[in-house]
Amino acid sequence: MSRMGDVLAGFHAAWEFESDSVLIRYERGIRTPKLFQALGERRVPLEAISGVTLSPGKRGTVVLRAEVRPGADPLLEAAAGQLKEGCDPYRLVLPAERDALAEYYADELRGQLTADPEPAERFLVAAPEAPRQFKAYDAKASFDGKTVHFRWFWTGASSAKWKAGDQSFPVGELSGVEWRSPEVFEGHLRLLRRNAAQAEQVDQDPAAVVFGLGYGPVHESLPFAAAVLAAVRDAGPAAVVSAGAPRRDPADIAERIRHLGELHQAGLVTDEEFSLKKAELLAEL
Repeated sequence: MSRMGDVLAGFHAAWEFESDSVLIRYERGIRTPKLFQALGERRVPLEAISGVTLSPGKRGTVVLRAEVRPGADPLLEAAAGQLKEGCDPYRLVLPAERDALAEYYADELRGQLTADPEPAERFLVAAPEAPRQFKAYDAKASFDGKTVHFRWFWTGASSAKWKAGDQSFPVGELSGVEWRSPEVFEGHLRLLRRNAAQAEQVDQDPAAVVFGLGYGPVHESLPFAAAVLAAVRDAGPAAVVSAGAPRRDPADIAERIRHLGELHQAGLVTDEEFSLKKAELLAEL
């Protein structure tokens, strides 16, 4: 390949060519897609790339694109084809007058590719690092690298989620994630649990958070989903499930009971449900 460290700079990103990988560095300008800014940079091993294309772009540009093997990148796996073209992290857009240079690098890169076009058996591109968090419409979601936490918002969460209480999911209990872009109707992030029934509606599922206008933006919720997915794969099917949840803050328990009482007074929770859930919360002290 070309000299190690050669750099091809385009709009919003630059590709640095190494002997065994391509390092993609994203700019941090106001015109740069927020997803790129959130990613910062990504090292893509050559074994993760199955092909390279060069094609005319819009308004006097050319587009160099790396084709990534299915299953090689947790970000693309979580996105499941929902990313808009402008947010594709493997597209490098350049001025049309640099097409000869872009073609040179495309040919050089193709000459180094030996990757099997078949799906990768493991993730080859690193996932965004934890800890991560974002605000959905009905909850604050956080992930510390080992456990996903959902803390419900009084203004957005359904009564079913309030009845269930705040949720914690060790990655060993999960089999995957389901991400639906907030840029389409009814976006959400749902955690897929091993051997557990799944509610049909995400707004009723305590293992899911829903998005809305300004909530769960792509540049926050998608890297979150990718980080969780990678952790789930690393944990494997034989992962040890956490023996129990840590004790919760008494102030948090008191707040939960207060909200539960409001649901009870509003007729959304029966006397029996109120007594049962209150006892469960008090037992966590």
